Amino acid sequence: MEAVAPGTRAVMTTAGRRATIKDVAEAADVSRSTASRALTGRGYVAPAVRERVRRAAQTLGYVPDAMARNLRQQVSRSIGVLVSDLRNSFYADLASGISQQSRRRGYAMMLADDNGSVEAELEAAETFVALRVAGVILTPLSTDVTEYLGRHRIPVIEVDRQFAEGTHDAVVVDNKTAAERVTGSLLAAGHRRISLLIDEMDWTTGRDRLAGYRAAFHAAGVPLDDALVVRGGWDVGAALGVARELLGSPDRPTAVFAANNVLAEGVWRAAQALGLRVPEDLSLVSFDDAPWMTMVRPGVTAVAQDAVALGEAAVAQMFERIQNPDSPVRTVMLSAAVAQRGSTAPPATA
Repeated sequence: MEAVAPGTRAVMTTAGRRATIKDVAEAADVSRSTASRALTGRGYVAPAVRERVRRAAQTLGYVPDAMARNLRQQVSRSIGVLVSDLRNSFYADLASGISQQSRRRGYAMMLADDNGSVEAELEAAETFVALRVAGVILTPLSTDVTEYLGRHRIPVIEVDRQFAEGTHDAVVVDNKTAAERVTGSLLAAGHRRISLLIDEMDWTTGRDRLAGYRAAFHAAGVPLDDALVVRGGWDVGAALGVARELLGSPDRPTAVFAANNVLAEGVWRAAQALGLRVPEDLSLVSFDDAPWMTMVRPGVTAVAQDAVALGEAAVAQMFERIQNPDSPVRTVMLSAAVAQRGSTAPPATA
């Protein structure tokens, strides 16, 4: 028979049934309201009684019913988090930063992955509303999800990219400045045929990275061939196919700026397949660092967003919004460093 904590009474529960607050109260010989106050810390309970209730709860293996508590209090101790693709290390690190910061504040993270589907994104948002989360942090795919959550008066923080600028808070990286910096470094090394491989140009991420790429050419006084801006698809396979065609052409670029780590992997694989040496035959830079970029030789120069810090900043902004619901909407912009490695060199014809 399981031992009973000193000062408590033995209470039997039906086999397989979770212990309830009533069971804890009976075991500690107190009322249910006293047991509730002792376990939640809200309201006065004599120290000796509080300890007796906690011992009883521990003995019975009592776990509070978060859903019932949320319904009673109309408040949740959880945050909904919705990201685009957890297979991508950027989103995994982002979720890690959100989780760490939420836990420090006594909140749990409810994580969903929409895999790039607007339909899946809205389904996840509906689940978050049903579970009465305190707020939602997301990498949005459209305005639909923020409008839906806004109608339910749930605080929203857009992170990494924005669709609801001016109506919802956001935490983003200075994409334009970072893109201009890495493109400018290639131009300074003597490259003129620099291709930008990009997945999209309508979201704030793609739009600003394209703007930074173009700004570097303008600042250097070098004409830009728009044919060098190429869409590379959404996954490594698609990027590999596009990059093979790009790098296999007679007038191939001498350098490629990949707008994210997935596209960079496609370029790297294409270069290897075509027998092109990096950086002797082709210079490569990436927006977004990824673990594989330090495992290959030479390592790949990349804009290193601190995705963990991005997630932590999003949580801080979320709680500021919860505490000050009527404060002006704001966008927090973080800078990004460039991790210089060995994947760039002057062009062979320079």
